[in-house]
Amino acid sequence: MHADVHHLLHTFESAELRSGASEFRLPRTTLRTRIGWTLVEVGLRLTVQGRETVTSAPRATSALHPA
Repeated sequence: MHADVHHLLHTFESAELRSGASEFRLPRTTLRTRIGWTLVEVGLRLTVQGRETVTSAPRATSALHPA
């Protein structure tokens, strides 16, 4: 196969693959949006961790400390 023909076929196939791949790309988000959602996720993780430490703490019973 001639080098020119090979190059044209490669160019055509790569353009076809790129156009097909554009259907599967996720929409680009701005940096501000990504940082905002990351902060929301971190905040949710911190609140869940805070609840776990409060609920897992040992409680004083009346048998140990009579009233």
